[in-house]
Amino acid sequence: MPAFEKIEYKPISVREILVEMKDISEFMIDLAYSAALFHDKELADEVVHLENRVDTLAYLLDMSAMLATRSPEDAEALVGVSAVASAADKISDAAADIAAIVLRDIRVHPIVREAFEKVEERLGCVKVVSKSVLVGKRLDGLKLEAKIGVNVIAIRRGNNWIINPKPDEIIEDEDFLIVRGAPGGMVDLKGLAEGSLRKLEG
Repeated sequence: MPAFEKIEYKPISVREILVEMKDISEFMIDLAYSAALFHDKELADEVVHLENRVDTLAYLLDMSAMLATRSPEDAEALVGVSAVASAADKISDAAADIAAIVLRDIRVHPIVREAFEKVEERLGCVKVVSKSVLVGKRLDGLKLEAKIGVNVIAIRRGNNWIINPKPDEIIEDEDFLIVRGAPGGMVDLKGLAEGSLRKLEG
């Protein structure tokens, strides 16, 4: 796996790590299935990014556990924590395996894909460029759900992830937005993110 030796240890509570691992691994399953069903390589790439984040969190959790263990009783108390973290890590690995199907250009059966083409809501990924009207705007100020029927459910900013961003989160240049919504709205958002559309209607 990735180079753990490059990861700088920073104090972070075991609880925070577990919560983030749980949230990300659950989110990855949704992304991976959507990527497979719609053969969306952008979503598949994001699953891979997320798997790397979960692996990093697992490494940080192991370090935190080692630093916290001072007796057999401490070690016993941390066994349950380790088991939960391991389960989240396995879920993320499974999601990454699904994403790998897409990245290797293996497609699901046409009948399955045709059935899901009728789904009203999908997941999608768009990258925000510097000339986009979205840059510098708050999510709640854009009113994306009301205007084009899409909702930002996560943001990747560099190597950091914001899952379920708050309404006052400000979109930045180079952000990757993970959105849920109607296919038509996805097209509009892509235009806004890439700068080909300059304003939202309504």
